[in-house]
Amino acid sequence: QVQLVESGGGSVQAGGSLRLSCAVTATLSSLKIMNWYRQNPGQQRELVASISRDALANYEDSVKGRFIIARDDLKKMFYLHMTSLKPEDTAVYYCNAQDWFSRPYWGQGTQVTVSS
Repeated sequence: QVQLVESGGGSVQAGGSLRLSCAVTATLSSLKIMNWYRQNPGQQRELVASISRDALANYEDSVKGRFIIARDDLKKMFYLHMTSLKPEDTAVYYCNAQDWFSRPYWGQGTQVTVSS
């Protein structure tokens, strides 16, 4: 089955940038949609960004204009480019994907901490 391994989290100051990466153990053509979620303790997991196989992207309102989701089919990876980071962006971020049978796959999570 598909496995996802994410990386790129860390601590940055407000206004800084990070790029999260998600490595996929399958060709990206096997995936219907790729997503990034985030979650803090006691909070619901929130969908931040998604990109479909035909490159249609959607974003949660609070990150529009600051985050970009992208994919690299040759490297079998997809990314979340985050700029102008705010303390409110602090969370554990998870990559996620669904295959063409809508079976979900999850990364292990990576911590993003934004200091004021």
